[in-house]
Amino acid sequence: MNYYIKNANIVNEGETISAHLFIKEGIIAKIVREGDRFEPENAQVIDARGKYLIPGVIDEHVHFREPGMTDKADIHSESRAAVAGGVTSYLEMPNTVPQTTTQALLQEKFDLAAENSLANYSFYIGATNDNLDEIVKTDPGKVCGVKLFMGSSTGNMLVDKEEILERLFKESPCLIAAHCEDEEIIKRNTQHYKELAEKHEVLANAAIHPLVRTPEACYKSSSKAVELASKTGARLHIMHISTREELSLFTNNAPLRDKKITAETCPHYLLFDSRDYDRLGFAIKCNPAVKSAEDKISLWQAVREGRIDTIGSDHAPHLRSEKFTDSYFTAKSGFPSIQHNLPLMVSQFVQKGMKMAELVTLMCHNPAILYRIDRRGFIREGYFADLVLVDVNVNKLITNEEVCYKCGWTPYDGFAVQAQVTHTFVNGNLVYENGLFHEESRGQRLSFTQIPSRNLPECP
Repeated sequence: MNYYIKNANIVNEGETISAHLFIKEGIIAKIVREGDRFEPENAQVIDARGKYLIPGVIDEHVHFREPGMTDKADIHSESRAAVAGGVTSYLEMPNTVPQTTTQALLQEKFDLAAENSLANYSFYIGATNDNLDEIVKTDPGKVCGVKLFMGSSTGNMLVDKEEILERLFKESPCLIAAHCEDEEIIKRNTQHYKELAEKHEVLANAAIHPLVRTPEACYKSSSKAVELASKTGARLHIMHISTREELSLFTNNAPLRDKKITAETCPHYLLFDSRDYDRLGFAIKCNPAVKSAEDKISLWQAVREGRIDTIGSDHAPHLRSEKFTDSYFTAKSGFPSIQHNLPLMVSQFVQKGMKMAELVTLMCHNPAILYRIDRRGFIREGYFADLVLVDVNVNKLITNEEVCYKCGWTPYDGFAVQAQVTHTFVNGNLVYENGLFHEESRGQRLSFTQIPSRNLPECP
């Protein structure tokens, strides 16, 4: 079906304009500006008056748990949550069961997504201490990147052999997306707090998490990754930056297309700090840990300055029974968030006097540029019609009752937002509309250009 979106405030490439947009056969066929004469062909009309029309969010950092952990999440359930939250494309992590560390297992995930995903998709191949031969076979035109755990997390895919790390940075055909925490520091701190808890000198609650997974652990690992990337020329994207110390490793003095070393943070590091553990407990336990109020302030400043390049969700569902245990040492790290990140971030940017266009750059444009995604992430004629309508004239509370996550809960239960996704288009198909899903279509496998494309200029 063709669609004609009328009277929209289109947010794209640093500006907001009032215009209409025609979707034909899955493609953005025409942006109709004031004064243009245009009659749409056989199109369903959607009046977007008062709403923002933005490119679909590209979430570069999700854990959908399939295969192997489908009791807590799967590709179908979490892609439904994605489109309800304005995410039209996602890049999913390899710490599933089995771990996605071979080309054959990678293809199995692509096959699952082709059958079940409402959003567009790609998958990282995971690095281990012994699968470099599989890594070098990866086609950078068909796979988003290599995921490297330089600190253990869910699934424990730690790569800790020095010679393997250096070869990986030299030989990887794709961008390396790294989880950076120093394993020895974390092990030492974990043992220390276990001993204190056994002696009843501390409570084994969520508040000790940033004392175990410290800023020192993050900085030591991140600086090592930056050193390796600088030495070898590898493309390195350090994920979920959580500390002010790490921010010194990144610059804002080059266009994104020319950067070899880049940074991501996540909404929870911009919304929570260590004071929230008393109120929310294990609900916000995640790796790396949510840290101090000073860290949160510094991260917001880095977002404003351009030292943070992308905002990804690190959507990581767990069952309530796994999260809300009686001890810090058994409670799982990670939580679901993909459905709510866009409304939360829109609300935050509005409250802080920041422009909607700045958020679109971080969540839509920059992931497309960084990962060299073909014809997505922008509102341009000839691009895939991955589009989202956002109403910013609402006041509502997020509740567990509204979540689409298979695990059935969110740490944002009770949070007030001033934005809501009303329509989501994936490849020109209207897949989400005011709380209703249209599941007749499926998302597409993303494709990537191997060199920075001149069709992806920097955004103002």
